[in-house]
Amino acid sequence: MRRRVGALLVALIASLAALLPGTPAAAGTVGDYPEFPYPATTYSEPFRGQFHFSSRSGWMNDPNGLVYANGLYHFYYQHNPHGLDWDTMHWGHATSPDLVHWTQKPIALEPGVHAGTLFSGGGVVDKDNTSGLKTGSLDPIVVFSNTDGVSVFYSNDNGQTFQAYDKGRKQIEIPNESRDPKVFWDAARHRWAMVVWSNQGGNGVNIYTSPNLLDWTLASRYQAPWLFECPDMFPLALDGKSGQQRWVLTSASSQYVVGSFDGTTFRTDWTGPEQMDLGTTYAGGTFYAAQTFTNAPDGRTVQMAWQGGNRGSTWTGNSTFPVTLDLISTPDGPRITRTPVAELGSLASETKSWKNETVNAAKGANLFSGIKADTYEITAQFDVKGATATQFGFDLHARSDGSADRSVVYDTKAQTLRGKPLKPRNGKVTMRLLVDRGQLETFADGGLYSLSDNVDFDSAADSQGIRLFAVGGKVKLDSATFTRLNTSWGTAQSTLLSNLKGPWHAVGGAWTDVSGGKRASTGGDGFYMSAGSGSDAVYQGDLTLDTARAAGLTFRANSSGAGYTANIDTSGVVKLWRPGKDIAVVSTPITAGRTYHLKVQTNGSRIRVWLDNGADPVIDATDDAYSSGLFGVNVYNGTATVQNLNTGTAGFSAFPAGRWTPRGGTWTVTPDGLKGGSSQDGFYLSDRTGGDFSYEGDLSVTNGTATGLTFRANSSGAGYTANIDTSGVVKLWRPGRDIATHTTPIVEGRTYHLKVRTDGSRIRVWFGNGADPVIDATDDAYTSGLFGVNGYAANTLAQNLTIG
Repeated sequence: MRRRVGALLVALIASLAALLPGTPAAAGTVGDYPEFPYPATTYSEPFRGQFHFSSRSGWMNDPNGLVYANGLYHFYYQHNPHGLDWDTMHWGHATSPDLVHWTQKPIALEPGVHAGTLFSGGGVVDKDNTSGLKTGSLDPIVVFSNTDGVSVFYSNDNGQTFQAYDKGRKQIEIPNESRDPKVFWDAARHRWAMVVWSNQGGNGVNIYTSPNLLDWTLASRYQAPWLFECPDMFPLALDGKSGQQRWVLTSASSQYVVGSFDGTTFRTDWTGPEQMDLGTTYAGGTFYAAQTFTNAPDGRTVQMAWQGGNRGSTWTGNSTFPVTLDLISTPDGPRITRTPVAELGSLASETKSWKNETVNAAKGANLFSGIKADTYEITAQFDVKGATATQFGFDLHARSDGSADRSVVYDTKAQTLRGKPLKPRNGKVTMRLLVDRGQLETFADGGLYSLSDNVDFDSAADSQGIRLFAVGGKVKLDSATFTRLNTSWGTAQSTLLSNLKGPWHAVGGAWTDVSGGKRASTGGDGFYMSAGSGSDAVYQGDLTLDTARAAGLTFRANSSGAGYTANIDTSGVVKLWRPGKDIAVVSTPITAGRTYHLKVQTNGSRIRVWLDNGADPVIDATDDAYSSGLFGVNVYNGTATVQNLNTGTAGFSAFPAGRWTPRGGTWTVTPDGLKGGSSQDGFYLSDRTGGDFSYEGDLSVTNGTATGLTFRANSSGAGYTANIDTSGVVKLWRPGRDIATHTTPIVEGRTYHLKVRTDGSRIRVWFGNGADPVIDATDDAYTSGLFGVNGYAANTLAQNLTIG
């Protein structure tokens, strides 16, 4: 969506700026990507939806790039993480295993890191690698954004980081105002298709086709006055019959038409659109810019939309609850139905049902009088054939003084529900209400009726009543069910990377999400325990001390943390301990502010501990107090951050050496290798030295400028570096001099093999396992020194380092 879409959005933004605090919007840098600029929250604030997604903080609007990939649903969205009003659009990111339990993730697309105007767009999963962008075992997520043209971004780590294809240059140039590309798979033609809104001659969409997501051909244009921004296009089987496929084209305001698509052209015989949702369907209203997921595992077409009317102390906007879309035949032609996904049932905690009751205005009895609830679902069916009531319905969040926060009213004479047309079907009126702290969604008539709303419900105990009422007579209630719904928040990790089973739980201290992992603040011992357990295992992780005295890996522990802990301690030791006993202690400098990598291996009573990727353990001890138990972490007396808590041997594979030492930047160990992040030059240096040798490894620039092999260096990293640079060169350099360069494409996210061989002053560099060196140069500034790796203004990955 563009910066201003009308007076209503402008007014909304102005009101938010006046009412809510905020900070200026900002672009990011490679050094802090992926950014996680969110304060801690329990998601329990007034008006915060408990089963409707809202950004942890900041402004959100349009859903973007909704995909199911590698076992998770990914919800991206237009986002200003640095304020409560619209500004400097980022792509926010959340994931869910089931469309209900969402977890905030770091920023996905960030201005200053990713090129272009990062407005709304779609996404797909390239399962067959038609793009050739796949680099690992995971299916790439490919998303599309920009204005007045389309740029492509892709992720090979399940959405944790994104690279810009072709440095973000537009793969489609559109000379008119345009935005909001939505891509889908055209199964009949075995190719991709895209719809993009543009104002060429008025509102409409350009339709493009592509075999590979990268090369696009303009196929046609569909123009209609109602078709303004954020289009979506998808097939639905009429009445669920596979041979009766129809295509649906929608606009941001939920208007839609049904027609056909022959691979190049969309056609419909409808003279005008229908409305999918009956809420306020303008930008900033209660239903706007809906988008459907691609690659859903069960073939469902699942949709979510932006609700702009919900706001609190730290956030603005939320999404509608996910619904399944179907297409059914009606006397008026094919129509869409919207049905909340069945996974909502996972939140149910209490139900109560009624059958064959009469709601009588004269008696004033309330079947729901004993219920107090904050978040819940109500389903009801009324028989109106003999009804004498002029109105009936529900008062929600009702109080003893007769007031309520919202009333859902059916008018029997006007045949309207909440003021919108709803004719009885076979003399029956059915309704389904989803009531959340800041949202009310009303469905009726099998999903043909849908009305999304934002309501600031009062969650106080004396405002949680429900009244079932009738006015002016009586109406028969065939059936009704009340279901209390629990919160969906807090079931997964936002920033802590780990292959350990959850949920995690804290035992002492405060544990919060930060961009570097999980941060603890403790007054004594604090533990953060996973649900994963083991006996003989390899367990490793990264620990950064701030003010804490110590931090460590806990294993073979009970749920309170009692077990073994191997820690680093600023008194200058690495220690293996258990309650009541220090099993082994080794002296070594430990400095606050830098990251240390610990690895533990247990074999029966034997416990070994490695520090900073050294080849030999610093502790090799025996103890038989605990034979198995949970994995977790420990922080003692202060603040510290933990990250990359993984079991298994996967990690940084490198030549035998003692401890490695960082010199600038942040260096951590993931299952894929050594991860670096630096705003300028950063080095990670082994204690191994050499003069003449061959040195090689696999290097990747995840985002940013350059990474390389450093050799013949001093303890600060001053020496030679052979690097790959995304400006398109392989370079051999030392401080003060670029010795030689070789021009070749270097793409973010790709892994390249570099090999260096030194013979006296002669230095040769091989690239990509080529037979001949791409650099053959001489320089005699350094004759011997340390081996290591370098990153420059980049996030990097290094693996498989060997010396021969």
